[in-house]
Order: sequence, then structure tokens, then C-alpha cells
Amino acid sequence: MKPKYRRCCGIDVHKKSVTVCVFPPTGQPGADLRKRNFPTFTRDLKQLRTWLKNCKVTEIAMESTGQYWRSVWNLLEGHFEKLILVNPQHIKGLNGYKTDPKDAEWIAGLLDSGKLRGSWVPPREIRELRDLTRQRVHLLEDMNRAKNRIEQLCQTGNIKVSSVATDLFGVSGRHMLKAIVEGKHDAGWMADYARGALRGKKRELELALDGSFTGNQRWLLEQELRQLEWLEAQVRVLEQEIERRLAPFEEPMRRLITVPGIDRKTAWTLVAELGVDMTIFADAKHLASWAGLCPGNRESGGKRMSGRTRKANRYVKSALCQAAWAASHTKQTYLSAFYRRLQVRKGAPKAVMALAHHMIAIVYNVLKRNEEYVELGGDYYDQQSKPKVVSRLVKRLTRLGYAVSLEPVQPAAAPTVAGSLPVLAATEPPVRSAPSSDSFPAPLAQSVSNPVPARQPGETLKPPIPTDNPVAVARKRGRPCLCEARGIICKHRRGLTPNSLKGFTVTEGTFS
Repeated sequence: MKPKYRRCCGIDVHKKSVTVCVFPPTGQPGADLRKRNFPTFTRDLKQLRTWLKNCKVTEIAMESTGQYWRSVWNLLEGHFEKLILVNPQHIKGLNGYKTDPKDAEWIAGLLDSGKLRGSWVPPREIRELRDLTRQRVHLLEDMNRAKNRIEQLCQTGNIKVSSVATDLFGVSGRHMLKAIVEGKHDAGWMADYARGALRGKKRELELALDGSFTGNQRWLLEQELRQLEWLEAQVRVLEQEIERRLAPFEEPMRRLITVPGIDRKTAWTLVAELGVDMTIFADAKHLASWAGLCPGNRESGGKRMSGRTRKANRYVKSALCQAAWAASHTKQTYLSAFYRRLQVRKGAPKAVMALAHHMIAIVYNVLKRNEEYVELGGDYYDQQSKPKVVSRLVKRLTRLGYAVSLEPVQPAAAPTVAGSLPVLAATEPPVRSAPSSDSFPAPLAQSVSNPVPARQPGETLKPPIPTDNPVAVARKRGRPCLCEARGIICKHRRGLTPNSLKGFTVTEGTFS
């Protein structure tokens, strides 16, 4: 079989020029290297493309140097068999001697030996959409900076509106700021601009608006307000353009919005940064690592170093952390239960990051399976460890001096969604299904004829001691007991512990 023709090229990209090195074709080691420098003007980059075609180059590799690689990539894309963008940290980690004069030659040599691993570059339509969503983020950051400068000006002029009003830049606050710029009205007149519930604080507003603004401060405030209004207009225009370009991706966005905490604008960022084709990532863990939403993996000499997350795609990370914070405040949802479960042990910041990692795995499954998110409910973990939950609650009520009667109930059939499966992250270990209540003997309910006596001064309240037969319990975790099915005497229920109240619910008394 005739070997495939292959010729590698390495490009070292700079702001004003690019250095190109073309290796000899595979199987011709005696041929000379070809090196040339090209300016980065469009005309010169087109000459570079023609020169590479004349050299019959098949594979090209270049470093992702800032934003300078984009123009070179756009002109070479689609004209060669293989085009690779390499992370500079990946190149530095490979063996070799890297100096500026030998950059292009060294990159071409690494490509020829097959040591380079290319970075993912999304299609052109996704790249253009990504530019729009990132520009919107930058404009919002500029708006926040402008608002901070306005607040500083107000504090300098002893205008304390933000101490009375919740939002300085609401309808009432903007009318007051414009009145301050005009300088024609007194504090009582400007306080009359209050709307809604803020009118109940009119007296406080009069005191807050009685400042000492100078002419120079009024001029600066006017310029900042104009800049803020211009930025807001730019954001509105940009959002309309984003909506227009996202029309072909309406169905993936609709599925993403079904996840608690993800709104439409967050879905914009996810589609623009991740795309809708999840086959480029091996699994959800690789996607989490690419987005920087997984713990750092640093170990030396057998000692575990810092697990701090690394710097990666900050747009995805910030969007999903905000979505995780929103999901943690939802009511009766699986994600809020996941957050509360970790928040107790790890604290709020780590719990939010863990929930963001969980959510990006859900996003991966939603986009890959083309399915909607299926809510598991806020009691998902309680149902998975029902015996422990019941035992803990019974112990707590017993310590409070109550006798609890437990009776088994027939579990209601769980609703199923036709044609869909729960979309869960692959980060949680599988939970063994609990044996059905039919495998347990009929329980003997605890009963106390007389109420628990009231606690006397200086007396320690002790839990009531059941006088009837103890409650039948199940064996500890492990393989299910098959003694009853085999018709032999069961020896697995020797230890009577309160940890095995599986399938029971409190039905009597005030705690039923």
C-alpha cells in the first residue's frame, strides 16, 4: 500500500509578523527545510497561503498567541487537510529546547513526530456568536464600573440616596440624579421624584439629597450618566443581534432552560462557548476540566497539593457559578438539595463550585442526549437513604420526649415521563436500591398508653422505654437477605438497631 503523502508546517505567530517553517515530505529526510517570514497584513497572509499550497503542505500547527492567531487561522481554514491550534503550555511541557529563532522549526518537528495535541476551535458561526456574547459581558462590566464611579461622585458630594433607596439607578434614582445635574431644585423637590414604596421614605430622601455638589462634580456626573445610557443602549442592540443569530439553536436552548438556575441569557453563553455538538468532548469530566470547573490535580512526592481550580474559560465558569447560586435558592429541587447537602460540610463557596461542576455535567447530558432535564425532586437524597432519615427523626423526637408510632404505608407509584430518562451528572456514585417493604415482617408499633411526664426542675428527661416487642428491623447494608425465599431460618436479624426503619412513616400523633 502506498504511504500517504504528508508534509508538516509550523507557524510562530507574532503581532507584526509570522515565521513559517516547512519540513520535507515524509520519507525524504535529505531535503532541506524551508523557512520564510511574512508580515501579518491581509495581502501578505494570502501570499503565505499560496506559498504553503505551492509547497504542498498538508498539516499546519500554530500556537494560540493572544488574539493574533485568529486572523491567520481564518485565512488558512478550509484550505489544508489538517490545521491545529496548540496551547502554549502544552508545547512548553514537551521535551526540547525552545528559543525564539527556532520556534517555527520546533513546532513543525513536534507536529511531524505526532506529539502535538490540538485545541478545540468551534465552527465559524459559533465563533462569531461567541464574540457577541463576550462583547456583551464586557459592556456589562463597563456599566458596573460607570455605576461605581457615579456612586463615588454622590458620596463625595454627600448625596446619600443609596443609603435610603435600594437601587440608585432605578426610575426614582435616575430622576434624582438628573435633577442634581441640573441643580435647579432643592432637596424637598427632588425627593418628590420617589415612586412606589420609596414615597414612604420621603423625609429620609430629603436629608439624603441635601448635599454639597460643586459645578465640577455636576459636570462629571452628567458625563457618567451619558456614558451609562450609551452603554445600556449598546447592550440592548447587542442582545437583539444575539437573539437573531441564535434562531437556529432555539431547540437546544429550550432544553437548557429546563435546568433550574439557567435562564435564557445564561443559555446564550453556554451555546456560544460550548456549541451544541458534545462529541468533541470524551465525557462530562473532560468538559468540566476544559471549563475549569473541576478540582486542581497537583501532587508531588506522594503529597496532595492545592486543589484550587485552574484558570480556563472564565465566561463559562462565571455563567455556571451564577446559575449554581440561582439553583441553590430554588424550592423543592434536586439541585438545591445537592447544594444544601454539601454546604453544611464544605461551606457555601465550595458548595457553589461543586454545584457548578454538577450542572455542567447536566448541560453535557442535555445537549448530547437531546433530552430535557427531568426534575428528581428536593427529597431525592431522603428517598435514597430513607432508613437513616427515619431513624434520625425518630431519635430526635424521642430525645424531645415524644413516643412515636410507626406504621408501614403502601408507596405511591412514581410518575414516569414517557420517552425520557433522568439527566444526571456522572459525579455521584450509584446508590443501591432499597429492598421493598414486603421483605420485612409486619412491624410491631411502639405504643405508650400514658403521655410522657413533664420534666421537673433539675431532672434530666430520659427517652421513653418501649414495653412491647421491639420493632422488627432489617439487616445492615450489603447483599439482600434471601433466607425467607429459600425457606430457611434467618440469622441476619440478630442486631436490633434503630437504623433499619426502612419503608416506615410516622402516621399517628402530631408528627404523622
